[in-house]
Amino acid sequence: MENAVKTYFSDTKNLLYSFLISLPLFLAYELLILISQPDASQIVRISVDSWFKSIFSLLGVNAVSITLLAVALLGMIILYKEREQLKGLKFKFFPVMIAESTVYAIVVALIATFFVSMVFAFSANDPISSLSGLQKFALSLGAGLYEELFFRVILVSALILAFQKMFNNKNWAAVTAAVVLSAFLFSLVHYVGSMGDPFTFSSFAYRFLFGLMLNGIYVWRGFGIAAWTHALYDLLVLFVL
Repeated sequence: MENAVKTYFSDTKNLLYSFLISLPLFLAYELLILISQPDASQIVRISVDSWFKSIFSLLGVNAVSITLLAVALLGMIILYKEREQLKGLKFKFFPVMIAESTVYAIVVALIATFFVSMVFAFSANDPISSLSGLQKFALSLGAGLYEELFFRVILVSALILAFQKMFNNKNWAAVTAAVVLSAFLFSLVHYVGSMGDPFTFSSFAYRFLFGLMLNGIYVWRGFGIAAWTHALYDLLVLFVL
């Protein structure tokens, strides 16, 4: 039993499982965005997704098509790189990963939403109230995927590498500094630009705490679990709490 648990935690943190379990989030998000906004002149997307697609548009290519192509190529690279582990892929792990992410999402909701609301009298449950239920569902999936990809995989990983050099390869110090700084930047970015929210310390603290917990989940359990935790948390906040 102990060996089975250790195998589950070690295997599901790696790149192969993270990619495979995140793929449904990507496909469902892109499909639901198109279904929920078929006639919109300006499609509402997650901000990080919009950043990526704006870069593709500036290059004169179809943003959605090139995104699908990029994911397909990335998948081929990952499957080839992890071809040995692919042979022993355990499909029974995937529902367990979803269940694990659900537990984390509930814990994050209890801490980030209820604790911060009690301390600061702040409610996090309102920013996209004008959208339809299907749009909210799609954006929740997209937030889990794209925000975790940018703020956790790219930003946290880059900061860990930078701080490792700064702290002479003291890994615990590098990881701690990266987790805290990236959570600060994750919260701060919500107030930047013409579409940014009005700054309040309570909303900043809420988002900082939220980012801090997701950073910890990413470092401990990998991208796939962090992405599903974020997506399920958003669904809980929008449709349950």
